[in-house]
Amino acid sequence: MTGFAVKGWCPGALRPMASGDGLVLRIRARNGRLTPDQARLIAGLSARHGNGLMDLTSRANLQLRGLDPAGHAASVAALDGIGLIDDSPESEARRNVILSPFAPMGGAAWQLAEAIARAMTTPDAPQVPNKFGFAVDASPPVLADTPSDIRLHPHGPGWLILPDGGDWALEADNAAEAAARAVALARWFMQGGVQEGRGRMRDHLRRAPAPPSGAAPLASSLLSKYPCDRAAGTAGATSPSPGPAPNGWLLGFAFGQITPQQLTAAAAIGALRLTPWRALLIEGASHPRIEGAILDPDDPLLRSHACTGAPGCPQALADVRALARSLAPRLAPGQSLHVSGCAKGCAHRGAASVTLVATAPDRFDLIRGGGTRDPAAQCGLAPHRIPL
Repeated sequence: MTGFAVKGWCPGALRPMASGDGLVLRIRARNGRLTPDQARLIAGLSARHGNGLMDLTSRANLQLRGLDPAGHAASVAALDGIGLIDDSPESEARRNVILSPFAPMGGAAWQLAEAIARAMTTPDAPQVPNKFGFAVDASPPVLADTPSDIRLHPHGPGWLILPDGGDWALEADNAAEAAARAVALARWFMQGGVQEGRGRMRDHLRRAPAPPSGAAPLASSLLSKYPCDRAAGTAGATSPSPGPAPNGWLLGFAFGQITPQQLTAAAAIGALRLTPWRALLIEGASHPRIEGAILDPDDPLLRSHACTGAPGCPQALADVRALARSLAPRLAPGQSLHVSGCAKGCAHRGAASVTLVATAPDRFDLIRGGGTRDPAAQCGLAPHRIPL
């Protein structure tokens, strides 16, 4: 496997990340929702200041790519004018809350996600690592395979607060109490879960710390419903498919890449929800037609993951999206594919049926049923010799 650099942080709007194709600006829309006007403005910024390519990320964010410093400054000013900029890069990074895209606007889950975001941007909020985050699910649960450190699920009239990788939970009677306990759990994590500025809840729990006050073991029935004790991104994991959703229509996009034209067309239909499945939900829509969007739930591209790759990412050794697109039609039903430009594996957390890691522009190591850092079954394969 090739080496790679772990940055330990994700880009934001106020703190962009330099990449091979320019600056990457990440928009963290509040509760993952964009109004039509906001979406149209973002599409215009991508076309005017970026390279015309945007990413739907696994954290339900939207990234603009290919900006130069002047374009970044102009984009931040425009985004500030429509309420999409935080007070500081630090508060932006801590406001890392994913809400179920199917949660009703203004409902209990919506209010809970807002309460956590507010609490995490106050001056006395726990200074969690940049990738530390929360997931607020609704009913039925759809975020079990979404990378998050603290998960909140509706349970009866109240809420369960679960640490990622644990077999215990905290309970709360209402959204306000659930938000307070979730933030308190983040403070508990900070007591021993951070090393050299980095840390994730799952890794902290592997060190078997004593649970916080009020924690109770999860019943076996709840463990099966809310599987917080398994790694996310398993080879058999599935995400909601394109088609009708409780509050609109879900559209897929190959590798989560979307153009200004596609975003503008979607905004012409309705308000948008960003999802952690690299898909877009159009509120209130029925059978929308967006050129280039994936409408077929059986399309193998939905089971194919690939990072930006070369030349867009300086760490990538190959144009992995071109390879993934060419291999996708060969996938068997239920088989998943991950093609990564390096061993970091940004596009897909965990295992896939077939994982390919670039070791040179035209050479790949193959892992079966594992992730980018697992042992390879075959090494140095040319693209035309890759078996699926």
